Amino acid sequence: MNDIPEALRETSISQAKIQSKRRLLVRSILGIGTILILGGAFFLRLMSSPSTTSSSSTTSVRLSPAPKSIPVVNPSPEQLENVLGHLEYKQAPISELKAITSDGRVRLRHNAAEQFIEMQKAARYQGVVLTPISGFRTVSEQNYLFFEIQRQRNQNPSERAEVSAPPNYSEHHTGYAVDIGDAKIPATHLSLDFEKTAAFSWLKNNAAKYSFELSFPPDNDQGISYEPWHWRYVGDQESLETFYRARNLQQPLSD
Repeated sequence: MNDIPEALRETSISQAKIQSKRRLLVRSILGIGTILILGGAFFLRLMSSPSTTSSSSTTSVRLSPAPKSIPVVNPSPEQLENVLGHLEYKQAPISELKAITSDGRVRLRHNAAEQFIEMQKAARYQGVVLTPISGFRTVSEQNYLFFEIQRQRNQNPSERAEVSAPPNYSEHHTGYAVDIGDAKIPATHLSLDFEKTAAFSWLKNNAAKYSFELSFPPDNDQGISYEPWHWRYVGDQESLETFYRARNLQQPLSD
């Protein structure tokens, strides 16, 4: 260095410093570029990972539209719930009942009551006296008729169900069912002998005009014992819907 003139030495040193700064700048740029490339690769790998895909698919399922309609499958006769052959019925609102006897003891739903009274008048005009024995019953009343009398008569449930429905399973709860007798022959009330009376004969020929039908005819599909005295009203939409299942059974129900 001592052999090189001072001016040339300063120029050489300056150039060396400039080259050194350039190399440092290039290395810095390359380092930043490498970091950016590695960071981008990591981000892409993260976005394509299974957890991210799972989350996306979960969100997609959550946002998918619900089906517009759900098919309704009507139960077959075998699927209808029953207790010893009897179908379940709701208790009629007390406010919708009307008396069909002078003492108010026997009541039916308003439309059924009106038609029964008209039917009774028509029968009387022809010399037949239809007497209503029992109409609407509460669940508690049916509970007594079924369990207490079953106990008194030492019957098992199946035997009792042949002549009386369990509570919550009686047509009388609906306010549309009525037990009818012949006032001239009280001994036949609630008996198969009612079938031999003028009252029953008149009902067979005329009850349909007033929208009453026999609930449990011989060999009925519910498997209930024949009850010639037990009739139900089916003269409006609600009563038809109430007894729809019983009217459309395909075969006897079993426990």
